[in-house]
Amino acid sequence: MTDVSVVVDSKGGNTRKVADAIAEELGIQAGDVTTSPPGDARILFLGSGTYGGKPGEAMMKFIGSGNFSGRKVAIFGTSGSPAGGQKMIGAMADILKQKGATIVGSYHCRGRFLLVNWGHPNKEDLDNAKKFAREMLNIT
Repeated sequence: MTDVSVVVDSKGGNTRKVADAIAEELGIQAGDVTTSPPGDARILFLGSGTYGGKPGEAMMKFIGSGNFSGRKVAIFGTSGSPAGGQKMIGAMADILKQKGATIVGSYHCRGRFLLVNWGHPNKEDLDNAKKFAREMLNIT
């Protein structure tokens, strides 16, 4: 059994940066939601960009077709606005819980979108993502 896995759905690259920071902290590689099955990791980090206040389509398909019964999941994401990001995190958490997952935590930061949030995620955002990764391992 693998200890931990990081899977991401990122169209613009913002959430990929966060996924890579989390994976680096954990000493693993982040996988893409379209090509990386979650395996049987003890804890699964799932991340998505925010698209109209919702997770990406590929992430929703991934969750919809997966078996998360008994799994511990940490959710992360990026968005142009905090409200949109919290809405997206909530949507992911809701469907994951319906699929039997235990949500152990979530992390969100700003991501560049059109003309807003230039420079995000920045070093502080990525350092906070690494801290989130460590905290999630400590509580599971």
